[in-house]
Amino acid sequence: MNVTEKILRAHLVSGEPAAGREVGIRIDQTLTQDATGTMAYLQFESMGIDRAKTELSVSYVDHNTVQIGFENADDHDYLQSVAQRYGIVYSKPGNGICHQLHLERFGKPGKTLIGSDSHTPTGGGLGMLAFGAGGIDVAVAMGGGPYYIAWPKVVGIRLVGSLAPGVSAKDVILAVLRRFGSKGNVGKIFEYYGPALAGLDVPSRATIANMGAELGVTTSVFPSDAVTRAFLKAQGREADWTPIEADDETYDETWELDLSALEPLAAAPHNPGNIETVAEHLGQRVNQIMIGSCTNSSYRDIKTVALLLKGRQVHPDVEVGIACGSKQVVRMLADEGLLGDLLAAGCRILENACGFCIGAHMSPGTDAVCLRTSNRNFEGRSGTQSAKVYLVSPETAAASALAGAFADPRALDVPAVATPERFAIDDGMFLYRDTAGRGVPGAAIRRGPNIGQVPPGRPLPETLEGVAVIKVGDKITTDHIMPAGARLKYRSNIPEYAKYVFEHTDPAFYAAAVANRDAGKANVILAGESYGQGSSREHAALCPMFLGVRAVIAKSIERIHRANLINFGIVPFAFADPADYGRVPQGAPLRIEGLRAAIAGDGRATVTNLSDNTTFDVVTELSDRQKRLLLAGGLLAAVAQGQA
Repeated sequence: MNVTEKILRAHLVSGEPAAGREVGIRIDQTLTQDATGTMAYLQFESMGIDRAKTELSVSYVDHNTVQIGFENADDHDYLQSVAQRYGIVYSKPGNGICHQLHLERFGKPGKTLIGSDSHTPTGGGLGMLAFGAGGIDVAVAMGGGPYYIAWPKVVGIRLVGSLAPGVSAKDVILAVLRRFGSKGNVGKIFEYYGPALAGLDVPSRATIANMGAELGVTTSVFPSDAVTRAFLKAQGREADWTPIEADDETYDETWELDLSALEPLAAAPHNPGNIETVAEHLGQRVNQIMIGSCTNSSYRDIKTVALLLKGRQVHPDVEVGIACGSKQVVRMLADEGLLGDLLAAGCRILENACGFCIGAHMSPGTDAVCLRTSNRNFEGRSGTQSAKVYLVSPETAAASALAGAFADPRALDVPAVATPERFAIDDGMFLYRDTAGRGVPGAAIRRGPNIGQVPPGRPLPETLEGVAVIKVGDKITTDHIMPAGARLKYRSNIPEYAKYVFEHTDPAFYAAAVANRDAGKANVILAGESYGQGSSREHAALCPMFLGVRAVIAKSIERIHRANLINFGIVPFAFADPADYGRVPQGAPLRIEGLRAAIAGDGRATVTNLSDNTTFDVVTELSDRQKRLLLAGGLLAAVAQGQA
């Protein structure tokens, strides 16, 4: 077997291990972050379970750490009290970014992990099967329930050769994105193997696994080998190491990538799949450079930048911000004097948090060109709609910071940063490790005025009478649907957050959706290819559900968002004939008769456009479990009805 099959079969609790068939797998660890965790824990509370029943659950605060107003501080207080009550480890704000921290302190080869963040597959760099999921799926896993996925096709990515100085793991994953694109990879797991792995340390592997989320795959995974063991030993966790490697090349599909042939790459606006070479942009002026995020914020990454900038000055016309991934990284850089070198070079040292990646601060100026080492460059995600964001490696970012324009790092003397023999270990900002898995029964849970309730779902009607309230194109992301940045503070207050659904795509959406809902009409979303790309943000399904959305009809829907739609009682339909997308206008009155029978049956239904009395067919493929959830009105409704 390959690594994927070994871990999946060891955790299989239900279903048939055949490509495309739904299976349930046991989850060993969960993680949440504050932007999605508040709702996940509200859902967990509503299930009436006395404690977290996983081997380990961790609540990280890393997204909305800028506290303007009471909302974020109150949410953090709620998260801390929930962690103490239910036996969850709590990572305080300032400790670091969830994926970097989990890699350093908790990840274990051979284990399964789900997190309420789409970049949870970072753990694949350690030999874990780590999945991004909606918060409600994490809540179920914390209660001891299985996590459901389609049994995947496993794509083997064989890495050969070695990286030249100035070319790094970010360029590897950008090359993979250039080959496979950011859509069309649903139902696959990418597994990396080959002789080049010996030259890729764990942070490099984690970068590649992290950005597998941009491919749309279920997850990505590396073997657990001597490199993995060396990393865990340096973290004081050698006892957590387990060897896991593929027996042979038993993959559904393979592709070979020669690392020796790679050059510095960039993802151009406004999608991580728009891959170009840095050479194509040499000399193009840059206004802002942001280094960090969960993708490239490790000790290896930031030390490389510090050594490149040591004794030099960043260009006077460029703003440079650096966000380390963890307190460990900051402390080690400080102990080595490298933090001072970054400051002397003219860099702004930011809090070790997600911040700029989600537009929570450090938004670029109007029409600015910005280089970032983060993983997404969707339009407006930076907080500035007109900005042009490129994704690059830390090496390219540092070289460009010196030049004030796109620059090739291979022109510099790029240092090699090895895994240290011992990382600086300080777990002081992890709380409740002594009560993990047990909790403190009766401990008070603190709720500020911004902490709301989970809106209840409603059973599907026999006949859907609705309106095509919005029609959007291809590659609509969850950032398009549910903006982050300044709006993220409303994440635990659904009636307030729902006011901003499709805020930048169609400012009239909220008013139209509310009017339809209050008039007793269902709202239907029409979409093109790859609807729901990006973040695992379940609010992109939960808030539309609150506004009366009962169905999405798209050419295709991405995996995590499709699962979230089902979890909140929204039917994820596909056009049986994609050409019908062009025949249905926004605002069309729609009717689907026999909806419940269609969902309970083969998932095929006929939609009537009442404006001209034409019809078109839609279809959805559902497991028996998913059928029960949709008929009940979503997962929580199904739990209440005993149908989950």
